[in-house]
Order: sequence, then structure tokens, then C-alpha cells
Amino acid sequence: MRGMTQPRTRRDIFKLAGASAAGLALAACGVQGQKAAPPKADAVADFWAKQQKHGKVVFANWPEYMPEDKGPLEKFKADTGISYEYKEVIQENAEFFGKADPVLRAGQPLGYDIVVMTNGVQLQHMIDLGYVVPLDHSKLPNFQANAGQKYKERAYDPGNKYTVPYTSGVTGIAYNTNYIKDDLTSIEALFDPKYKGRVGMMADAQEIGNFGMISLGIAPETSTEADWRKAGEKLKAQRDAGIVRKYYDQSYIDAVSKGDLWISMAWSGDVFQRQLAGEPVKFYVPEEGGTIWTDNMLIPKGAANPVDAIMLMDYLYQPAVAAELDEFIQYVTPVPAVQDLLREKAASATGEEKKTLEEMVASPLMFPSDEEYAKLHSYTPLTTQQEQVFNPIFQSITQA
Repeated sequence: MRGMTQPRTRRDIFKLAGASAAGLALAACGVQGQKAAPPKADAVADFWAKQQKHGKVVFANWPEYMPEDKGPLEKFKADTGISYEYKEVIQENAEFFGKADPVLRAGQPLGYDIVVMTNGVQLQHMIDLGYVVPLDHSKLPNFQANAGQKYKERAYDPGNKYTVPYTSGVTGIAYNTNYIKDDLTSIEALFDPKYKGRVGMMADAQEIGNFGMISLGIAPETSTEADWRKAGEKLKAQRDAGIVRKYYDQSYIDAVSKGDLWISMAWSGDVFQRQLAGEPVKFYVPEEGGTIWTDNMLIPKGAANPVDAIMLMDYLYQPAVAAELDEFIQYVTPVPAVQDLLREKAASATGEEKKTLEEMVASPLMFPSDEEYAKLHSYTPLTTQQEQVFNPIFQSITQA
């Protein structure tokens, strides 16, 4: 059973320190002062009018994000006649952008027709610098018909001008039910002195920054430098009081399962996998709010096969195809109809497959309720200059 404990890990998505420093240094090159003007509607229409189907698409994605038999891609090939190359070449956003930036800035193609990137500073740079092809929504009928409304209202890409979601996940809180018997609901549990030395926090600047702000009633999406500093002070006080055992990458989930940590910031997919394995971990989205992140498909500037690419992007929004993907990925799908399709499959399944499918369908970690969606925030949108302020505030806490 694949999950976020496999090679594709959320710790790599927004890592803004350590091994990513080189990638970030590259990412910053050429960014300042080069924000591209929004494309005019006529220019977008003219671009797409000149494009033709070539019968090939090159798809760059993260590891463990496609069934091993490439079933959805094989079906696409059979239905459209378009062949594919599928490359698991994205391991971390900052590193990928650091490599892509000089190539795209020089006007050269990356060699990929679809790239999957997470909402955050690097995706924002890609859009701001004009490195992403604006989408022709007349070529996205399945997206229009089947995507959930919440996935058409992304603050980081209003109107889905440049991206469509591939999958999403939630940052909330996990705790070991062998050690914590209370039914926790609040983010303040992470700051509770009674769990001193047993609390895990994430080392990622955007993740921990979000939770610091949410704990103060601040919406990260509209936050200011003053808000970041207030959140930093609260997180520093938590650290100085000895409440935090450690600032974690992916290894937090093992620590929670073993009881080294009693409670921790957590990614939904990690916890769901441990629950399927029968481990004593529970996940909740704090009543004050949590974070939703989304991995997005985009067409990079200079892509050789944009028509073939947008056809594949739209193909993946067919409910049956999206269900096949989600059954493997086990994240939050942008296609609500998937839940009913998996429920139907569970009804006719037997044994362990039936049990697993029923747990998927019932899990809020894969299918959050409207109430839970309403509590979820995105990340703080940052310019390059703002990054130079934001990151050190929170890195000074996690790296001290």
C-alpha cells in the first residue's frame, strides 16, 4: 500500500532550508524585477489557435504519483492515440525551480509538456515570470464538468488561468491514542505544557509559520510582516518552554507511532496509511484551522506538445480515471464523484480489498467534509523580497 511514507514525501514539498539552500539560491536568481505582465485574452487565443496535436506528451511528476502499471496513461494512449513519456523527476519544488529557472529564462524548453508543482513560492515564481502557458479552458470540458468548486477557486491561481489540481493533502495534527485519551480538537494542544517534550513541529518554514498564525487567529493568505513576527514569537515561546521535542521532516510519523511523540503537526496521508496498518494514531483538523496544499499540473513555456498536454490534463478529470488515480495515491482528489465510484467498487469487492476501499471512502483524510474544507487555509503568498523576511523568522526557531 503506497502512501506518504514511500519515497514521495511531503517533507520535500516546501523545504526551505538545509539541502534546499542551493536550490533556493538558484531560485532567487533572476526573479526580482522580472514579473511578467498578465497575458491578454487575444494573445492566449492566438497562441492556442496555432497549436496542433502531435501524438506525444512528456509528463514530469513526483515519484509514487501514478499506478505502477500506468493504467490512466495507457487508457489515454488507447483512447486518443497519443503516446507518453512519464518521468518521475520532481523531488522537491525549490530544487526543481532552481534547475528550471535558468533554462526558461534563456528561452529554452525544459523538455516536459506537463509539470506538477505544489502551490507555494516556486509555483508563484513560475507564474509571475511568465514561465507557464495560460490554459485554454475550451479544451478542458472534463475539468469544468467534474472538478469540485473548491478546486476552481484557488487563491494562488484565480480562475485556474495557469494550473489545474492533480491532488491535494491536509496539514493538521496527529496524536498517539495510547498516550492521549482526550478527544482533541484545538491547535492549542501543540502549545500545552502538559505535553512538554512530546510535541512535534515541522521544520518547514511555511508549514510552521501557518500554524503559528492560525493559532493567533491570523489567516496566512492575507498576513503581513507584523503577523509573521507575532507568530514567530509564539512559536519561539513554545520552543523555549521545552514543549517541542524536535522540528521534524517526514520522520515525525514514526515518532508518533512509536510514542516518542505524543502529538505532532502531521500530513493527512501519513496518518491515513498508519491507520490502515492499525497503528494507534488519530488525525484532526484543528477547530481554529489547518492547511490545504495542492499539487498542480501546468504546461511550461516552450513545451513542444501543448495540445497533447492539455488533452491529458483534461482526461485525468474523467471520474473513472480520477478514481483509479486516487485509489493508488490516497490523497484528496479534486473530483468529488470519485468517492461514489470507490463506494460502488467497495460494494462488489471482497476481503482485504473491500475493507481498504471502505476505509478510503469513509476517511475525511481522503474526502474532507465541507465543514473541514471551510477550516483550511493556503500558504502565505510571498514575493522574493518577502521570502527574505518570512523564512528567517521561522528558520531561526527551527534551526536554533
